Amino acid sequence: MKRSEIAISASLVPIDYLMVILAGIASYFFRYWEPIRNIRPIVFNLSFNFFTSWMWLIAVIWLVSFAIAGLYSMSSARRPIEEIGRIILGCSTAVMFLMFIFFFSRNLFDSRFIILAGWVFSIVFIIIGRGIVRFIQRRLYFVGVGVHQVVIIGGSDLSREVEDVIKHHPKTGYRLVGRFQSFDTKTEAELAQAAKVGRYDEILVASGHLDSKQLERLSDFSYVNHVTLKYVADIFDFPISNFNISTISGLPIVELKKTRLDGWGRINKRIFDIIVSAVLMIILSPVFLIAALAVKLSSRGPVFFSYQRIGQYGRPFRYFKFRSMIKDAHKYRFDQKFLKQQVDLRSGSPMMKFKDDPRVTPVGKFLRRFSIDELPELFNVFIGKMSLVGPRPHEVQEVEKYKNFHRRVLTIKPGITGMAQVSGRSDLDFDEEVRLDIWYMENWTMKLDILTLLRTPFAVLKKRKTE
Repeated sequence: MKRSEIAISASLVPIDYLMVILAGIASYFFRYWEPIRNIRPIVFNLSFNFFTSWMWLIAVIWLVSFAIAGLYSMSSARRPIEEIGRIILGCSTAVMFLMFIFFFSRNLFDSRFIILAGWVFSIVFIIIGRGIVRFIQRRLYFVGVGVHQVVIIGGSDLSREVEDVIKHHPKTGYRLVGRFQSFDTKTEAELAQAAKVGRYDEILVASGHLDSKQLERLSDFSYVNHVTLKYVADIFDFPISNFNISTISGLPIVELKKTRLDGWGRINKRIFDIIVSAVLMIILSPVFLIAALAVKLSSRGPVFFSYQRIGQYGRPFRYFKFRSMIKDAHKYRFDQKFLKQQVDLRSGSPMMKFKDDPRVTPVGKFLRRFSIDELPELFNVFIGKMSLVGPRPHEVQEVEKYKNFHRRVLTIKPGITGMAQVSGRSDLDFDEEVRLDIWYMENWTMKLDILTLLRTPFAVLKKRKTE
């Protein structure tokens, strides 16, 4: 899902809230409008200030009702008539709940007319507000903002039908940039090159003639090159466990979901990361200070060790932590004479890990034992380069050695802790670590993040084989 789509979907919440407030104000003035007062005289005293003071809270009921009605779902685009139906359902549910409250408490205001008028106005205002948002979104499509750049794979009549739909319906937000008969070696090479320069961001399979091996290669290709994979065909012989079904002008589209961390999942996780990382930095500030002094006073060199690591979508970012090794330790990484012929404890893995590494300082050994050296990563979480929970970020040289299966973990942001860290940390085989991270990526829930964070202190205190 594109950032513009997430931003537009998220903006619907405050826009709906504002529209409900305006609908309430409109219903108030409509009740006090002279022609209405002549038809139905006012027999109560309701000040505007008192009314609006309650509207800010009452509007929340509408938002909750809309959420239950599925109006904030990011899973698929809906037809206008379907969205209007959900708006009417959501407003009706909210009004019924409001009248239920007023039935038991008549201390707020006793005007059923305002409530019924508010129901009508809220439906109209919400439809208008969302209509404006959709209009802006479609206008942005015409200037290239939020457009899905699509490559079609398939040579059947179905693929030609899909091509025709995309070309003649630009308001759907799809633009065709290429079409291939099949996914052979030549096609794979061309698509890989095109992905590097950002020529497209989605592959649409519109053929039922691709065998399971081709589909599996396509799946791996989409992970490695960080492009979305969707299907328009009867391809359910291929094992797909995490997918979403939508439509483009009536055509059924199946999207292979790489992770649940999309749409509201991504928003909720980001909010959680910002709040928790900020709180932890404040609480742990004395530990930060003591660790910084210990590093500075115990050995020559800077307090922090900063270098480049690979993050989400294979993008590099500046990673830093408390220095736990001697100055310029990276120069001796492959110096077996200096390392005293240390054996790599993660053999078969692109990651290198040594026992009794002579580059580690005494203070650094203590910091590493309790993962204190990694606390500055909270700053990376706060600014959005990392997450609290996710796969561990790896070095540039290591990622270059990854197989396609390993590269799947680059789909989401790296984390300070994760499934691998609480299930064995560095004692795990590298492939086992990757499988755990992929499982987390495909089965993410907020509850899973919280449980992983709660398990992390116990994992840190547990002694490892590599220590």
